[in-house]
Amino acid sequence: MSKKKEEVLLNEQIRAREVRCIGDDGTQYGIISRDEALALAEEKGLDLVLIAPNANPPVCKIMDYGKFKYQQEKKKKEAKKKQTKIEVKEIKLSVKIAQNDIDYKVKHAREFLEKGKHVKFRVFLRGREMANPEAGIEVLNKIIPLIEDIGVVEKKPHQEGRYINMLVVPKKEEKKK
Repeated sequence: MSKKKEEVLLNEQIRAREVRCIGDDGTQYGIISRDEALALAEEKGLDLVLIAPNANPPVCKIMDYGKFKYQQEKKKKEAKKKQTKIEVKEIKLSVKIAQNDIDYKVKHAREFLEKGKHVKFRVFLRGREMANPEAGIEVLNKIIPLIEDIGVVEKKPHQEGRYINMLVVPKKEEKKK
């Protein structure tokens, strides 16, 4: 469906009898017949491209369509290059985790945050632990002071089904370095 929308009508594909014509250099030819517009385009060795089909009368522009299409693709690629993809690393914990294990997991989290990645801490609640989800929240609350200097807690510890989740993102100053 999206392919059809991107399709542009050229030259003889344009069905309107009268069109508002714009030249390749921005010259306004006004409202002229389609045949006159085609003749003008052919005279310059360019294409007649329908740019506003819903206008009354439709608006056409005389341009080198191949060059125009190439420039559009180039702009799309350039915009795509400038996008940054956010990577989220997940660290799984349990309610009965020892302090030295927490320290070890936090060490890894700090490495991820230094690289500019987001870190999601997850505490899995098993069996009867579901009756006391506060225990999972306590585990995540122990982690917060250990990473406060390098990261910001974006989503406080909250329960989602059998998991207690917390999202930590790197501090802004850290990203610039």
